[in-house]
Amino acid sequence: MTVALTSEDLQHFIETHHIEATILPMDGHTPTVSDAARELGVQTDQIIKSLVFIAAGSPLLVIGNGLSRVDRKKLAVHLGVGQKKVKFATAEKAFEITGFVVGSMPPFGHHQRLRTLVDPAVMGWNAIYGGGGNIDAMMRLTPAELIRVTEAEIHAISES
Repeated sequence: MTVALTSEDLQHFIETHHIEATILPMDGHTPTVSDAARELGVQTDQIIKSLVFIAAGSPLLVIGNGLSRVDRKKLAVHLGVGQKKVKFATAEKAFEITGFVVGSMPPFGHHQRLRTLVDPAVMGWNAIYGGGGNIDAMMRLTPAELIRVTEAEIHAISES
């Protein structure tokens, strides 16, 4: 059985790894990018989405921003696999892999370190906001810190 992780676990990970990030408690659940942006008073493109994919049998974290959608064909080409080998993980599978519930998933601090791809559009902001470990929390950090901590590859993976 997978152990559920929370904002407290994420905070411990942030402190242990000396990460410059702040968990922000929210008044309520912010299930969509638009809801999160409105609640935080920021642009929708400042909200990052941490999405789990299964590519040729291996988990992969893909981070996009705003209302953009991941282009599975671009992802498959970058990974050198057929498009049918790239699948969006179910909520249950994403939870099993990361320990975080979909809708609260941060870009790091998971049960296992994941290969991570970040869309270049994420890099254009001074501050970005992602899942804070609970459905009523967000996390603020910089794109540079995101790349440092995740050791992500920057690659265009959003639909044009």
